[in-house]
Amino acid sequence: MCFFFADTKLMWVSFFQSLAQLEILCKQLYETTDTTTRLQAEKALVEFTNSPDCLSKCQLLLESGSSSYSQLLAATCLSKLVSRTSNPLPLEQRIDIRNYVLNYLATRPKLAAFVTQALIQLYARITKLGWFDCQKEDYIFRNVIVDVTRFLQDSVEHCIIGVTILSQLTNEINQADSTHPLTKHRKIASSFRDSSLFDIFTLSCNLLKQASGKNLNLNDESQHGLLMQLLKLAHNCLNFDFIGTSTDESSDDLCTVQIPTSWRSAFLDSSTLQLFFDLYHSIPPSLSPLVLSCLVQIASVRRSLFNNAERAKFLSHLVDGVKRILENPQSLSDPNNYHEFCRLLARLKSNYQLGELVKVENYPEVIRLIANFTVTSLQHWEFAPNSVHYLLSLWQRLAASVPYVKATEPHMLETYTPEVTKAYITSRLESIHIILRDGLEDPLDDAGLVQQQLDQLSTIGRCEYEKTCALLVQLFDQSAQSYQELLQSTNSSTMDIAVQEGRLTWLVYIIGAVIGGRVSFASTDEQDAMDGELVCRVLQLMNLTDSRLAQAGNEKLELAMLSFFEQFRKIYIGDQVQKSSKLYRRLSEVLGLNDETMVLSVFIGKIITNLKYWGQCEPITSKTLHSVRKLVKLSAVQFMLNNHTSEHFSFLGVNNQANLSDMRCRTTFYTALGRLLMVDLGEDEDQFEQFMLPLTAAFEAIAQMFSTNTFNEQEAKRTLVGLVRDLRGIAFAFNAKTSFMMLFDWIYPSYMPILQRAIELWYHVPACTTPVLKLMAELVHNRSQRLQFDVSSPNGILLFRETSKMITTYGTNSDYPKLSQSYYSLLEVLTQDHMNFIASLEPHVVMYILSSISEGLTALDTMVCTGCCSSLDHIVTYLFKQLSRSTKKRAAPMAQESDRFLHIMQQHPEMIQQMLSTVLNIIIFEDCRNQWSMSRPLLGLILLNEKYFADLRNSIVNSQPPEKQQAMHLCFENLMEGIERNLLTKNRDRFTQNLSVFRREVNDSMKNSTYGVNSNDMMS
Repeated sequence: MCFFFADTKLMWVSFFQSLAQLEILCKQLYETTDTTTRLQAEKALVEFTNSPDCLSKCQLLLESGSSSYSQLLAATCLSKLVSRTSNPLPLEQRIDIRNYVLNYLATRPKLAAFVTQALIQLYARITKLGWFDCQKEDYIFRNVIVDVTRFLQDSVEHCIIGVTILSQLTNEINQADSTHPLTKHRKIASSFRDSSLFDIFTLSCNLLKQASGKNLNLNDESQHGLLMQLLKLAHNCLNFDFIGTSTDESSDDLCTVQIPTSWRSAFLDSSTLQLFFDLYHSIPPSLSPLVLSCLVQIASVRRSLFNNAERAKFLSHLVDGVKRILENPQSLSDPNNYHEFCRLLARLKSNYQLGELVKVENYPEVIRLIANFTVTSLQHWEFAPNSVHYLLSLWQRLAASVPYVKATEPHMLETYTPEVTKAYITSRLESIHIILRDGLEDPLDDAGLVQQQLDQLSTIGRCEYEKTCALLVQLFDQSAQSYQELLQSTNSSTMDIAVQEGRLTWLVYIIGAVIGGRVSFASTDEQDAMDGELVCRVLQLMNLTDSRLAQAGNEKLELAMLSFFEQFRKIYIGDQVQKSSKLYRRLSEVLGLNDETMVLSVFIGKIITNLKYWGQCEPITSKTLHSVRKLVKLSAVQFMLNNHTSEHFSFLGVNNQANLSDMRCRTTFYTALGRLLMVDLGEDEDQFEQFMLPLTAAFEAIAQMFSTNTFNEQEAKRTLVGLVRDLRGIAFAFNAKTSFMMLFDWIYPSYMPILQRAIELWYHVPACTTPVLKLMAELVHNRSQRLQFDVSSPNGILLFRETSKMITTYGTNSDYPKLSQSYYSLLEVLTQDHMNFIASLEPHVVMYILSSISEGLTALDTMVCTGCCSSLDHIVTYLFKQLSRSTKKRAAPMAQESDRFLHIMQQHPEMIQQMLSTVLNIIIFEDCRNQWSMSRPLLGLILLNEKYFADLRNSIVNSQPPEKQQAMHLCFENLMEGIERNLLTKNRDRFTQNLSVFRREVNDSMKNSTYGVNSNDMMS
């Protein structure tokens, strides 16, 4: 039967002629490893997809194609045709396609899996997009259960297809389609939810009951596949976006499933819940994670679906099922099962109150089992670490509920929460030695994960806080004593020191977290005193580690200290803190720190120490520079305001930066200093001038450099970038009109010309121009109305004039990326197909084209660079052919334009030589992202300039250390090994392969070189 077009017979003869070719193209598209062949096949098949008779050819491919790939192509093309919004297919045609697909699947149940999937996807797409289409007052696409009934009544293979159709349809309707309006998607989804979804879910549960009652042979691939598809169908139904909230799957996994009220019967009937628990215990681990995923969704059903009695009954069945899994935990050794079960446990508290849980009949036994499971899980920290979040989330919510629970039944958390806290802390400490010994991934490297777990532990640890503190004090004292002894010993191993530093890092993080958790609980004086004990120990450790920074330091331990300071500041520094707090009493007794001002002095001392010794460590510097309060009067702050130079803060230097972007933290630093200065600045211009002295000196240094023709360009760039980043931080902080005017009068007119000159010199260096332009953007930002100049003041006009001048300077010199791409695309076409025309142009035009190609080779835009390589390859190939022809004995006379082009090149050999140097420089010394493209013109450049290439090679070899010269010479020898003096494809490919090896070997040779070739020297 033929549904897609009339008069099919007329097309059979012509089609069979191209059918074999289409199948070859499909095979090339999906199987070949050759990029060129695949791209050609893809191009031909795109043309097939866009052809007017694609629809008819797709049916003939399905009917007559002998390969699975041709069937896949047909299904994919049909999906695109039915999905298009412009020129949609008529209703009758879509109905015919839907019926044809169903019949095709029914008569061919053993197609390749990917073909079956593509055809089912096609059916789902037609059904969704036609959901509101009517034919004779009948919604023709809504009879989905009727459509699959014949599949469900046939063989196992047919059943799998039928269930997969429903599962894919549910998933398709649940997902928004970017090519169609969201309102239409929601309208279809809501109608499907109300008319069909519950029937599909009921069908899936009934089929699962039948399957579980038949004692399926799950070693049989078909029966295993059927059960898996049934579970996927049930999960897709439960995972449906019932109310259109479109929850983000990456967000907190503690959402509520908004089951419609019409589904109440399925959940009031305990057999639904029992079905999934029974399935979990009866099927293999390869399928049980899907069962647990369904249980996670069922456990998350909205509370309002039940009344109180119904909810208590449902919760009781749920807890009984969890208890049964915990009593038979064998399957939880599978990581997927374990992960889903942890999610299920977390849902127990996210959807139910502690007061409801304690009333469940078996609560004492269940909470004991959950606690034991959690402790065991934490102790095996290396097993499924991403699942720990859910367990900690459960205990965090349980602990947070303790002050509010009103039930008379005991919750027993005072017994089990300390066990969980202890298991977490001790397991983190014990992991350090194993991680260092075996070179495993350190959880401390994942700052986000650590912070998430600490936030959870901060609440858990505050439950029975006395036990938490006693444990932390004991562990801290043990590690601190061992650490001190190791440092004092002359024969301590590096490993032992690293282990103790790792343990102390975790302890400092955890102490900061539990102190921060004070906000979650009503704290007592005794607990504040316990906090004092912990704080004393951390500050004593800080004194010890700071005393060693000149010799060695531990970055992770320093970051832990900063995290501790932040938590301490939130809780114990501020107007709301009682100065009689027992914490400060303890600090006074042990460390002589009587109040928060003295503690702040310690903190500022730590800030200064970090900026002095950790200036090159961006994470520490960045965290150290976070804004602080109540600090201006402290002597340490005054020291910073008066001594912000590289002598005291190494990261402010210009000679020790790895690259220009490493200076970003300077803006943060000067924003902090600017805010501190603003507190007492008022209209004191002398104080402002004093503060600006280091920046004045920097501007004067740059001005001095610019006044000479020869200056150290790298030093000038670093000085400028650091300076404008500093000024931007100050400008950001000076949001009051008075202070901003001081800054404006300081910078204009004295130093604006220096910024203009920098833009003129380095317009092509984004690392320089971006900070300058950002500074100008900050200066013209009317933050807090600071630009409201007096009527008689010309400052507004002056600022506008300077800004306009800078934008004009930058814009005049800058390249325009879109225009560049178009220009180089044109050059590529011209050099590929019209070299005779290029050769006929005037010499100055030819030279301009060549110079623009030379410039484009170093462009940041990969498209431009690749296009230049291609253009250069065409030019070099043309030149080489003309030269080869001219040297033959019986060569035909060259065309006039070819002769003139050769003459131009002979007059200006430096142009081609320069491009040879550029390409070789990029391949050897830079991060070459398009090595293949670079390799194509390089061979021709070498063959045209063999003597110059030899000189380049000798220059590079001689620039290496003596012990590495032989290796570098060998690299160049290998590069040209087996290469002939021609530009045939085989020879080019051989050269490209050699070049890949060459680049790798050269990089390996130069890695350990203390001095290497200067790329600028090679280019000169």
